[in-house]
Amino acid sequence: MNKTFFVAGTDTDVGKTVVSKALLQAFNQQGFSTIGYKPVAAGSEQTEQGLTNSDALCLQKAASVSLPYSQVNPVALVTPASPHIAARIDGTEVCTQRLSEQLLQHQEKADVVLVEGAGGWRVPITAERYLSEWVVAEKIPVVLVVGIKLGCLNHAILSEEMIKHDGLDIVGWVANRINPFEEHYKDIVAFLEAKIDAPKIGEIPYMRNINEQDLSQYINLNALV
Repeated sequence: MNKTFFVAGTDTDVGKTVVSKALLQAFNQQGFSTIGYKPVAAGSEQTEQGLTNSDALCLQKAASVSLPYSQVNPVALVTPASPHIAARIDGTEVCTQRLSEQLLQHQEKADVVLVEGAGGWRVPITAERYLSEWVVAEKIPVVLVVGIKLGCLNHAILSEEMIKHDGLDIVGWVANRINPFEEHYKDIVAFLEAKIDAPKIGEIPYMRNINEQDLSQYINLNALV
């Protein structure tokens, strides 16, 4: 098998990294070789590996194929802002050709390449371009992450509509319980199950120290393999 998926969030802070980790762990458990790829990450910090981002480090650790950090996250931006703003402040630019070249190398090394987005579907990477335009050009099928909270229904439905409008397939979606106090959780998930034209492939409960957990049990890969 040689497949690539783009993990898109309905917004920022909805759990794209948590879901990406869960997917990587689930694929690993079934014996597939995996690579986690975070093309662009803002809010990076200086470490022994150079500039690193916590989300990309999580993907690097969860994947079965060992890679240097620079290949997991080729564009590491310091400023914690939208990528186009962060790149301008950092005095650099996001080159999509570089992203594509790295993606191709990953696809040659692993059965599954999981590409994690930044922010929501329409996050800008330059003053003229959105990251979604690169995803469309690469024709990567999408896994949509919905952080279950007040307002997520609007964000989820609009994201689905725009992804389809752009000509890409949503091959599955994941409900991520980011607010343990959301009293209408079951009603929200039931509405999304009825409205999103793609299978729900996972439902991740709220838990403490989630980055230290094996989340593979919460993912059903049947629609992806």
